[in-house]
Amino acid sequence: MITSVFKKSTPLNFTLVVLLILVFFSIYQFQDFSWTNSTILIFEKIGIITVLLASIFMTNFISKRNGLSKDSSYTILFYFLFLLFFPSVLDNINLVFSNFFILLALRRLISLQSLKASKEKIFDASLWIFLASLFHFWSILYIALVFISIIFHVARDYRNWILPFIAFFTAGIIFVLFSIVFNIDAQGYINSSVMTNFEINYFTNNYQNAALSIYATVVLFFVISMFATLSNRPLVLHASFKKIIASFFIGVLIYLVSSNKSNDILIFTIAPLAIMATSHIEIPQVKLKKEMVLFVLIACSFFAFFSQL
Repeated sequence: MITSVFKKSTPLNFTLVVLLILVFFSIYQFQDFSWTNSTILIFEKIGIITVLLASIFMTNFISKRNGLSKDSSYTILFYFLFLLFFPSVLDNINLVFSNFFILLALRRLISLQSLKASKEKIFDASLWIFLASLFHFWSILYIALVFISIIFHVARDYRNWILPFIAFFTAGIIFVLFSIVFNIDAQGYINSSVMTNFEINYFTNNYQNAALSIYATVVLFFVISMFATLSNRPLVLHASFKKIIASFFIGVLIYLVSSNKSNDILIFTIAPLAIMATSHIEIPQVKLKKEMVLFVLIACSFFAFFSQL
C-alpha cells in the first residue's frame, strides 16, 4: 500500500511529506519553549526548516532530472525517514546550511554529464563546496568529487583542473570580507575547525547509539544493493551513480574526521542514501518485498526519533 501511494510523483505526495516534516519538526522544537522568547532564535528555526525543505526538494530534483529515479516520490520519502534518525540535526543550523550547499554542488557535478557549460559547472560546484566548508569545515572534502567528475568527463582540458583553485580564492575573499564586516576572529575559527577526532564515544545516551547502529544497518543494505545492481543499469547512468556513491562515502569520511562528532554530521550521507534507496525500491521485484523494506524502515526511523526526544 505504501509503495502504491509514493509510486507516482503527485502534489498530494509532496504535500504529505512536507506536512510530516513540519509535524516532526514541531514535536522536536516544542519540547522546550524558551526559544520562542528570542526573535533571533525564531528566525533561526524558520531558516532551518526552510533549508531542510529546500534540501529535500533539491535531492528529488537531482534524482529525477538526471534519470537516477523514475517519476516517483520515493526520494523525498526516504530523505524524510533518514532525517528522523538524527532529530538533533533540527537544531544544527550550520550543518543544515552546509549540507544544502553541498547539494547545490552535487547538482552541478552530476549535470556535468551533458558536457554543456562544463567550466561554469565545475567553478560553481567548487564554490558551493568551499562556501559549505565555512559552515562545517570538513565538508571541504567534497572537493574530491569535483576532481572525480573532471576525470569522468572533461579531463583533457587543463583549464578545468585550475577552476577549483580559482573558486577557492573566491571563497577565501568572501570569508575575509565577512570576517572583517562582522569582526570574526578568522584565524581562531580556522584553527578550531581543522581539528580532527576519530573517536566515536560522544553518545550521551544508549538511544543515540542504537539510532547509529540501526542507520548503519540500513546503509549496509542499500549500499550493497547499489553495488550489486550497478552493472545492470544503463551505461549512460554509471558515472552519475558512481558520483552518488562517492558522495555518500565522502559524507561518511566527514563524520569520521570531524572533531565535534555527533550523529548530526551524518546529514551529509542522507541525500545520496535516499537516491540509492529509491533506486533499490524501483527495481522490478515482488511487491511484498518493497512493502516490507518500507515498513521496517518507517518503524526504525520512528523508533529512533521518539526514543531520542
